[in-house]
Formats: sequence, C-alpha cells, structure tokens
Amino acid sequence: MHGATVPRLRRPCRALAPGCAAQLSRLTRHGVTIGGYPDRGRQSLRSLAVADTTPDTAAPAPSRLGEKLPADLVLTPLVDGAAGTSRPIMEWLTTFHLASVVLDPYTNESSWILKAASRVLEQFRGSDARINFIVTANAVDASAFLGPNADRFLVFCDPDRAFVKAAGLSELPAFVFTRVDGVVAAAAQGWNPPEWEAVADAIAEVCWWTSIPVPGPGDPGPFRGSPALG
Repeated sequence: MHGATVPRLRRPCRALAPGCAAQLSRLTRHGVTIGGYPDRGRQSLRSLAVADTTPDTAAPAPSRLGEKLPADLVLTPLVDGAAGTSRPIMEWLTTFHLASVVLDPYTNESSWILKAASRVLEQFRGSDARINFIVTANAVDASAFLGPNADRFLVFCDPDRAFVKAAGLSELPAFVFTRVDGVVAAAAQGWNPPEWEAVADAIAEVCWWTSIPVPGPGDPGPFRGSPALG
C-alpha cells in the first residue's frame, strides 16, 4: 500500500487571462526542482508537492514489459528547441536499441531525478543503445525543463503520452530499455535505485557494455512516481 495520500495540485491553464497579448508556457509559472531537491532559481511546472517516499512501497512492473511496441507508435524528436520530423518507432530502432528515461515535466517527482537520470544515461553513450529522454510535453516545455540536457541528449516530445501508453507505464519517472526488435526488455518505474540499476545491467548485458551503480553520490532516496497518464 502507498503511504499517506497527498492531494495533487491542479495544473494551471495554458492560456493567460483575456486581454493579454501572449501565452505563457506552464514552465514559467512555478519554481522548478532540479537534481533531487527544490531549486527556486529555476522555472518549474507546478508548485511544490510531497512525493510518496515510503521505503516499503514499490511500483508495479509496466503492463507491456516483454511485449513489442505497436508498429504505428510515432516518436517526435526535439531539434533546436522545436519539434522535428516524426518517425515510426521501428525507424528509430533500425541500428540501435533505445535506453529511455521518461519524464513528466509537470511533476516534481520527475524533476527530482533529472541529474541522476542524466548520469545513468551518460554511462551508455557510445554503446549500441541510443540514450534519450522522452518528455511528456511539447517542444517548448520539454526544452525549458531539460535545460542544457536538451542539447546533450536525444529528446523525444510525447505530449499525448503515446509512448507512455504503448509501454504500459503507470508511474513516472521511468527507465525503459527497448531492444531493436521493438520489445520492452526492461523497465523501472518511479525512483527505486535497485530497479534502475537492474535496467542498466540489462542494457549493459545486451550491448556488451559496462553498467553503472545506482544510486550514485547525491542521488535522492527512493520514492514512488506520479501517475503516468497525468
């Protein structure tokens, strides 16, 4: 069972009040949390909330674990801060596997592990796994949320959460390994370091690469993720 239930905050409307000339991204409305704990010097997507950090809770396995992603699933890359050309999932898997960290930028749970997730992905740079972030937002919000990471990593924008649904995810953040045959070979949901390490080990085994210990220095303690469908 989960710990005490914490009321989730209502997401702000995208549009400004009538009479304003411009629209603001939800990013500009709240203070962001980066790298594990709140950092009021950045911009975020909702006000501070409390995650379920009960140590004896664990997220369930994704419902599509071990299954092939649907061929009609499309991924849209972030290119120079804008949405690039969308391509079917199997076109992204023609040569490389996908090692994906899936984040919801409108939740603190995802922002708390951004630094840790970047460190884990970086370990597999140069391997046969294409390291990437999948962000459940449009190009503007994804770019603003990731900051410099938007230039360091391949990023996919998934505002409709098509990948989230196709992979059977129920909590975010998530770490998902998709093989070149389109099968979700390993996945972890929420922030449970041993489970993330298990996914890293699975990637290393398939790619003949060196894995990485999780957690690392400065990583946050374990906590449950936010609802994957928002």
